[in-house]
Amino acid sequence: MAALKAIKTKIRSIDKTRQVTKAMEAVSASKMRKAQVRALSGRAYARASAGILARVSGTQELVNHPLLAVRPLTRALYIVITSDKGLAGGLNSGVLRAVAADVKASGLSPEGVSIIAVGRKAQDFFAIRGYSVEVFHPNTDDVSAGLVSNLVGQAAAHFQNGSVDQVKIAYQNFISTFEQRPTIRQVFPLSLIELQKVVADIVPARGAYAQPAGDSVQPAAYSVEPSESEVLDAILPRLAGIFVYHALLESQASEHSARMVAMKSASDKAGDLKRGLTLQFNKARQAAITREVSEITGGMEAMAV
Repeated sequence: MAALKAIKTKIRSIDKTRQVTKAMEAVSASKMRKAQVRALSGRAYARASAGILARVSGTQELVNHPLLAVRPLTRALYIVITSDKGLAGGLNSGVLRAVAADVKASGLSPEGVSIIAVGRKAQDFFAIRGYSVEVFHPNTDDVSAGLVSNLVGQAAAHFQNGSVDQVKIAYQNFISTFEQRPTIRQVFPLSLIELQKVVADIVPARGAYAQPAGDSVQPAAYSVEPSESEVLDAILPRLAGIFVYHALLESQASEHSARMVAMKSASDKAGDLKRGLTLQFNKARQAAITREVSEITGGMEAMAV
């Protein structure tokens, strides 16, 4: 009877766990749909921004702008976007491994790398490994203009004052509900090629958000008023903000998708485990009943003799 009670306790425990994972799956599914809509609806803006940079890329002032300065790489800054919470499969570990591999490929040591962490997982990972975590921002469902402005401003300040020679952003790129891809893009020095890669990542081949035919823009020279430097000082940080804004949106959609899939898998596994324990419980109960009947039958036969 003690074994039967232990099995029944396990079944009740699994039932409670499954209720939690089912609830988390439903919440993540709702958040995932909203995040996907936001990520998809903002892709046209990213495409238009790449067109703006393409149009002004023929100006000499742009070539000489501090945010486009290419320097030998001795120190780098990474904006790493992860979640604050776990229970999302390999979502966070994929981004963190990608950053570690990129740092190694660049020939940099932890002392030569600074981190702006968006999400608790990124902060904890790099802090215990000896990296300098310059700033920490919690990763919430609210992708605000203030957060984007802060991240771009902090990165631009480090790059312009020469404390870093390169700024990159690492995040999970949303491919589909069941697929997210760790992605690293260069933010500074600002590059048309890198911005075009971002657009290529986020613009689907078909559907309402697909790239219109013949929508490419060629570089050109313009007469700019009041001056090229003033205009570029205003628009270049905003163009850099495209990297950050869409990385946050893609990361958010990826997080909720990964968590929904992980919770669904956990719920399915809990159901399988419950069925296995129920079968084990029934077998044990049947064996106990058979044993009791045998004992009663043996006792009756003994009394009859």
